[in-house]
Amino acid sequence: MRPLADIRIIAIEQYGAGPFGTVHLADLGAEVIKIEDPRAGGDVGRYVPPYAQDEDSLFFETFNRNKRSLSLDLSTDAGREVFEKLVAVSDVVYSNLRGDVPAKMRIRYDDLKHLNPRIVCVSLTGFGMTGPRHAEPGYDYILQGLAGWMELTGEPDGPPTKSGLSLVDFSGGFVAAISLLAGVHAARRDGVGMDCDVSLYDTAISLLTYPATWHLNAGFEPVRTHHSAHPSLVPFQVFQAKDGWMVVGCAKEKFWARLATLVGHPEWAADGSPYATFGARRDNREELLAALADIFRQRTVDEWLPELYAAAIPCGPINDVGAALTEEHTTARDLIVTTDHPRFGTVQQLASPVRVGGEAPAYRRAPLRNEDFATVTGDLLGLDPQAVAVLAEAGAFGPAADGGTTGDGGSAGPRTADPGTEAASR
Repeated sequence: MRPLADIRIIAIEQYGAGPFGTVHLADLGAEVIKIEDPRAGGDVGRYVPPYAQDEDSLFFETFNRNKRSLSLDLSTDAGREVFEKLVAVSDVVYSNLRGDVPAKMRIRYDDLKHLNPRIVCVSLTGFGMTGPRHAEPGYDYILQGLAGWMELTGEPDGPPTKSGLSLVDFSGGFVAAISLLAGVHAARRDGVGMDCDVSLYDTAISLLTYPATWHLNAGFEPVRTHHSAHPSLVPFQVFQAKDGWMVVGCAKEKFWARLATLVGHPEWAADGSPYATFGARRDNREELLAALADIFRQRTVDEWLPELYAAAIPCGPINDVGAALTEEHTTARDLIVTTDHPRFGTVQQLASPVRVGGEAPAYRRAPLRNEDFATVTGDLLGLDPQAVAVLAEAGAFGPAADGGTTGDGGSAGPRTADPGTEAASR
């Protein structure tokens, strides 16, 4: 069995942050059942361009492999009835909504504990379920600015800059996954579930880490640094070689001694040198970094890196995405996986970095919308065809006019979602 094969998660999720958290759990064997709103065409991630057609997108594939899909209209009494049946046989209700929405949708622990005392309700919201911003939607871009990240990023004379990746969203997904696992562990130990109030804002603020500690305790004022230099370790930054850029870093004094010798100035690391210690190098950084910059510009990246590697000095090239994906270490670590897809054929994507034991995960493409209707209603909930038909007629699975006994034709296309179910990251 996969490590999480005995965990069932009902996921009221969409877009990036929420699905990113559960995809790693699904890779580890958890049964993740995506609840997709038939009124909105399902998860909005299905329609994210540029690589999208109808309800298939490579964006959606990235965040939803190994999951199941059920179209369910939670705004109807019949849809709520099916949802509550699922709660009774599941471990977790997981959502990424605005902070005021879990209460409105009645998906908190106090709303569901009568159905299943051990249910764990994980809410990944933009700003949490309390506080003055709790009803605001949380966008990664806005949170990077609000939490101070953008003021720290970029060249000193340039504009504030966001990360090239949605790191608040993705980090929030990881935090939600950790909270979920801790909650399930405690619920199984104690027999009582709980709420897990996780937010992108909390995640972003917490990731300020040691600069925040320095500021709170010593009044440190972070500033942007030239060439992405480390705020305290010198040298540790990008340097321009004759034909490109590379990173060279001395996080320990032994690395600095090796680098000083390699660049022909062993005296720079000797006792009494203005560059001999961490503190001395920081105090004299402008002069030292200018001298190193002149030296590194004399040779190419391919000439420098082998010598730096041989001297065991931390270093590396500045790869573009294509080069990163073709690095031999990427291949050696089995970080690119493939799935078969009815529209895209073979889809290549990245494996989860979460490794548990020696067994390689099995990868299955993301589900088509409502693909697992029969499995969930029949095999899992034990509903007979007549009961399903009654629920469908009552609108549990979407407007009956959209097709079939499921009440959801699976191809309604994107529509404006109810603002009450806006994703935390969108």
